[in-house]
Amino acid sequence: MSRFLGLDKSIHDKRLKTGVLLVNLGTPDAPTPSALRRYLREFLSDPRVVEIPRLVWMIILHGIILRIRPAKSAKLYKSIWTKDGSPLLAISKRQMGKVKQRLHQTYGEDVTVDVAMRYGNPSVSSVLKKMQQRGINNLVVLPLYPQYAGPTTASAFDAVVKEIQQWRWIPSVNFIGSYHDHPLYIKALANSIREHFEQHGKPDKLVLSYHGMPKLFHDNGDPYYCFCAKTTRLLAEALEFNEDEFVMTFQSRFGKAEWLKPYTDATLAELAESGTKHVAIVSPAFSADCLETLEELEEENREEFMAAGGETYHYIPALNDRDDHIDVLEDLVKPHIV
Repeated sequence: MSRFLGLDKSIHDKRLKTGVLLVNLGTPDAPTPSALRRYLREFLSDPRVVEIPRLVWMIILHGIILRIRPAKSAKLYKSIWTKDGSPLLAISKRQMGKVKQRLHQTYGEDVTVDVAMRYGNPSVSSVLKKMQQRGINNLVVLPLYPQYAGPTTASAFDAVVKEIQQWRWIPSVNFIGSYHDHPLYIKALANSIREHFEQHGKPDKLVLSYHGMPKLFHDNGDPYYCFCAKTTRLLAEALEFNEDEFVMTFQSRFGKAEWLKPYTDATLAELAESGTKHVAIVSPAFSADCLETLEELEEENREEFMAAGGETYHYIPALNDRDDHIDVLEDLVKPHIV
């Protein structure tokens, strides 16, 4: 039996399809300890995510973390779970549906669009196998992380390569690594923030909270911090903000190592303690709302700000399936469609 996965010979002269694969980080199948254990095992076993020496980390992961964290995480996921399941997966599917509709209007059925989760289901491998059997000869991969980072974007690339290197006939591959400074992305962010201000008023401070990363990754050459800083600068320019009207922070740190600073939770407490009464917070690093936005930013950080003396706290949702966000995704993949 061949180690490489081939195609039925009947489609060898009919391979005219482009496959567009949207990839997001992932989600457990259910808000239960057992589902979280499976999800966290896969996620935290990725060497792109945790760069501690493997033997040491595997002992910590299986001996401590996977015994304690799943039950705690399950409670958090349960607080945001919807009738459609995981918010991240449900929103990602809506994004996929709208991108597919746009591309089919232009290119017809010769373009297929699907979404996969880097960790959990639907897996990158399973979705790519479906695309292969549809006879794609051109693959466009768009990780839904605006700012490139090794633990997110590069890990998505690893998963794609791991699958297609098993194929007998490799398609052309177009991998979109970052869109942190794309004009339509900046425009969509600015639109969402302006709309929020029109409805709720302009805050004393706008907090731009990006997902955190161990400082060591930055020190070793990961460009993520620099891309976050550029997104922040371009967005501030689009909003015509002065430097004292916004602040860039980093959330969701894990473990005892130093992460990128300033930390979101500490910054919110400091703002409240220094007399800031009204903040709005948005996370440009997330293309879809998920645990880190709906639970951490919307709930946990709100409590910290209010407890420290703040009075008004608003979370501005991720771009999700807004039409101007779909404009961004469409514009990113179109140049690679053949």
